[in-house]
Amino acid sequence: MIRMLRLALLIAAVACRGEPPAKARPTSLTLLVDSLRPKVERATGLRFKSPPRSALRSKDQVRAYLMRKLDEELPRSKLAGMESAYRMFGLLPDTLDLRPLLLELYTEQVAGYYDPDSATLFGVSGADPAQLRVVIAHEMVHALQGERMPLDSILHDKGNNDRLAAAQSVLEGQATLAGMRALFPAGLDPTRDPDFWTEYADQIRSGQVSMPVFAHAPLVVKEALIFPYLAGAEFMHWWGQSRFRDSMPYGPRMPVSTEQILFPERYARHDFPVPLEFTSGPDPVYEDVLGEGELRVLIAVLTGAKEVRPGEALGWGDDRYRVYQTPSGSALVWYVIWDDKASSERFVTRYGSRLRATSRAGYKAALETIDVGERPALRYVLSPEAWEGWRSIPQVAISR
Repeated sequence: MIRMLRLALLIAAVACRGEPPAKARPTSLTLLVDSLRPKVERATGLRFKSPPRSALRSKDQVRAYLMRKLDEELPRSKLAGMESAYRMFGLLPDTLDLRPLLLELYTEQVAGYYDPDSATLFGVSGADPAQLRVVIAHEMVHALQGERMPLDSILHDKGNNDRLAAAQSVLEGQATLAGMRALFPAGLDPTRDPDFWTEYADQIRSGQVSMPVFAHAPLVVKEALIFPYLAGAEFMHWWGQSRFRDSMPYGPRMPVSTEQILFPERYARHDFPVPLEFTSGPDPVYEDVLGEGELRVLIAVLTGAKEVRPGEALGWGDDRYRVYQTPSGSALVWYVIWDDKASSERFVTRYGSRLRATSRAGYKAALETIDVGERPALRYVLSPEAWEGWRSIPQVAISR
């Protein structure tokens, strides 16, 4: 799942679509769902409006289905634009073919999923029973969510991938938190242990060893996959202790940026992104937003870190980038708005020289501090030296 959709969202959107099952006699999956139902309802405080349906799929059926959906959700023209964007940022190697990687990643990990189209829980035949129990408890929370909001339209809104990542974090965070609680006896909640979150994060990351495709994937791919489960679960844990705990972060209360997910206090004080829009330039082959989450991945890559390190908020206000196709290769234009001048200066001081150094043969890189409206901003351009756009660099404005 990468960001056209964001990577995590692409895979989630693909995995959360399915085919109506044929009617069949009760299976081991049906019995598992029935046994987990009261526990999931207790963990979420929500009740199923109707008994959840379930069906088994073979690994071959799941793989064939994923291949079809990847082609539908991610046409090759969009995939090419997405790959160009991440290569220009240095987040993907030039030789990586993203489509087979996405397919292998999800095939490696999937044991079950919920399909909102048919309101059905699917389990993969031959999955380890213990793993399947954990996955189905998690997916049953998605089934409860699907009864209360339009999951399909949320996951398929392609307007802003950072916003999609925030929504995905709420959905996966709630499912992760409630799914874990459902597997423990009533009254026993491991997530209340102060040491739990450190151990949980360590277990998620150390699990890479048992998943060779995931372990060797680029950092941006790995972080996109695990972000909703780690950061989303912590956000939902915070929500349960906050003044909002008597409600759910659905609808108008849904967070709108990964910054709000990572720093819930910013959500609480209504710190919203300042949306940007391009006002000039030719039609791009791809356009999107990095957001706080992927900006941290970029920083990790620039500094040679093997993982994204926690830290204070970067002061991100919003960003937007475009990739253009030129006769000499792709061109990237990226704008970032900052909360204040100090945040802008701090980023340029720490990472500016590294960002400028990402240029390649026949290319030119330019990093400038500017103002957009009355907000401090940064503009980064990486393109072939012969690009006509250097004479009139595409501009942005704050969108109303």
